[in-house]
Amino acid sequence: MVAADQGAKLERPYQTLRSFPSGDRNCYSLPTVAGAKYLLRMVFFYRNYDGQDSSSTLQFDLYLGVDRWTTVKADSDSWFEALFVAWASWTPVCLMRTSPKSTPFVSSVELRTLGSDVYPDLTANESMSLAERFNMGTNYSVIEYPYDPYDRYWWPRAPDPTWKNISTTLPIKPSFSYPIPSPVIQTAIEAVNTNTTLTFTWRDKRYHEDVYMVYLYFADFQNSLLRQFNISLNTLKADQFSPPYLAFSVMSNVDGWYKSNDGGYTITLEATAASKLPPMINAYELYTRISHINPMTLPTDFDAIMAIKFDYGIKKNWMGDPCFPPELGWDGVKCSNASGKTMRIISLDLSNSNLHGPISNNFTLLTALESLYDSNGDVCNNPPPPPIKKAKRAVTIAVSVVVPVMAIGALVLACLIWRHKRKSHVSSDDPPRGSELEIAPESRKDHGDAIQRVENRQFTYKELEKLTNKFQQFIGQGGFGLVYYGRLEDGTEVAVKMRSESSTHGLDEFFAEVQSLTKVHHRNLVSLVGYCREKDHLALVYEYMARGSLYDHLRGNNDGRETLNWRTRVRVVVEAAQGLDYLHKGCSLPIIHRDVKTQNILLGQNLQAKIADFGLCKTYLSETQTHISVTPAGSAGYMDPECYQTGRLTESSDVYSFGVVLLEIVTGESPILPGQGHIIQLVKKKIVSGNISLVADARLGGAYDVSSMWKVVDTALSCTADIGAERPTMATVVVQLKESLALEESRGDSGFRGSISTDVKKDDVGYAP
Repeated sequence: MVAADQGAKLERPYQTLRSFPSGDRNCYSLPTVAGAKYLLRMVFFYRNYDGQDSSSTLQFDLYLGVDRWTTVKADSDSWFEALFVAWASWTPVCLMRTSPKSTPFVSSVELRTLGSDVYPDLTANESMSLAERFNMGTNYSVIEYPYDPYDRYWWPRAPDPTWKNISTTLPIKPSFSYPIPSPVIQTAIEAVNTNTTLTFTWRDKRYHEDVYMVYLYFADFQNSLLRQFNISLNTLKADQFSPPYLAFSVMSNVDGWYKSNDGGYTITLEATAASKLPPMINAYELYTRISHINPMTLPTDFDAIMAIKFDYGIKKNWMGDPCFPPELGWDGVKCSNASGKTMRIISLDLSNSNLHGPISNNFTLLTALESLYDSNGDVCNNPPPPPIKKAKRAVTIAVSVVVPVMAIGALVLACLIWRHKRKSHVSSDDPPRGSELEIAPESRKDHGDAIQRVENRQFTYKELEKLTNKFQQFIGQGGFGLVYYGRLEDGTEVAVKMRSESSTHGLDEFFAEVQSLTKVHHRNLVSLVGYCREKDHLALVYEYMARGSLYDHLRGNNDGRETLNWRTRVRVVVEAAQGLDYLHKGCSLPIIHRDVKTQNILLGQNLQAKIADFGLCKTYLSETQTHISVTPAGSAGYMDPECYQTGRLTESSDVYSFGVVLLEIVTGESPILPGQGHIIQLVKKKIVSGNISLVADARLGGAYDVSSMWKVVDTALSCTADIGAERPTMATVVVQLKESLALEESRGDSGFRGSISTDVKKDDVGYAP
């Protein structure tokens, strides 16, 4: 917990709040990815908002999932920060009333994704609550984003007469596991002389209940004299430590969480007899433990019931964990303790819920379900046989899909399907959304209606001839056809893609691209200006990307284009990854590109990257859909092998293709190398040596940060994992690539860097470091 008066950061206007005058438990369900790491910040500014002046008595408990995190008291403006590993697709954070007169409130709820490598001590069964985080050796205000990509707050510590501030402008070699912002690690304190120790003390504020994890961060700014000191945390000791020169080092309690016998803690840094310089430290963090000891609902059950809640817009007071604590369990949900810390949903009562619409596939995920009561209060344990004449095909297929998953649950779902068919008279030719029988829009051949809904400009063929000067300047070619340079009446430059007779793309691809680019708008997606559909002439008119494709630049000197340096390569893929992340998570329904490759990452005049060519893209049909059944398509070397084998398309297929792109920017090679196989296997063989120069593109001339290069390789290999579920999301990829870019930018910088710039710099092309 940090009080608001510790720095300028908390002076920003937290002038509103939300209070909860009713209910013993009030929760937010935070969207997460199971297995991913997160930072959660909760801010509480009472400021006598209710006019009751009850700051001295008002308090309530804060819960992360089913376990108590801390107690919030209104006697000071404060915020709390936790690091945790998500266990499901939703993470509840709850405000629990502790007395009838305690009205919980909150000013801000902030959730940020952490890199997969950071804080290796952070595990799934224990979360960490921040106690203190200090940036030593500075008199400036709090350090935050953009210097810290995770927006952690690094507070300056009040000066002390026993130490003095030191700093450097030279870059410090960073750490992936403990990414400390440059402005933090480039400052430090050292004792005034070798006879003076540095000490930091605190007492457990919860009556000796807490255990602590301590992280001490070091980097020396000189290497001419010996600096050596002993470090101790109460009885824990580390002797004769010397901080590395211009490189990062961390010291922590290696045996895990530490608890003092009397609630008092002292960190001591004391110079050895041989040391010529006094002890120093750059920064430190203290965390307490949030133990996950209470039984929680099985994550698959939790995800399924949340999806059902959203599918049907259920208005019941469903918040927090469905099963725990039992006295606050969800209305209509009954659970049993399956094994120790796991609860299962065994009964679901949806009576009086006014449900309507298609049957959700998420019922099949409740594999322990024994009984289910529908909207009319009827139990679905023993359904009558479905009418063969009206719904034979739909029911047969639905049950055949469900039976391998659940026993009694299959009958429950069959009952629901039968009742839904009986009431809504849906025929087998028009199956419910969310089932395996969903018909993709392009297969319904409703292109005429679709094109009328498009808002972009419709060009005539004569207009295309005029704006391209009769297709005079050819600038590229793809599967759709030839691409020509053009200018609109107002001088706007455009690229005109004309479908050729030999094109492998048909009307489906044409309309898929028109519809997709009409719906999505993002700075890292190519904009559609308009289209032409006139007799046999099909054309798409895009914004003009003056610098060609990433493919052109990686191959070097293609049409006069120079090879991009490493910094620009990483910046380009960061921007491309942001575009893909928007398609996957930023649209109302996820869009899967299906043809991610270096040829489809285009560069503008300022080398800003944008994803192009949406001819093969597919869009989810509902928020609950888990995959799209497709015939495999894409470009050789980039296609997801799992999708190719199963025909099940997910966002992870784009992640795989993007991983291949990352290996291309590292090696400068094509995805498939004649006589050597796929680029993935080639890179895996080379990295065994531990020498990144054997992997890196020789045309870079060694002008790259080694850690930055390794980071991209590691990210690429995780993206190209054989199993889609083991691949990161594009949001995680964006974070990891930003870390790599920060490493490369700090290599040649003498000042502070932290944000990503899209401006062209003099060394963005060529071989300059």
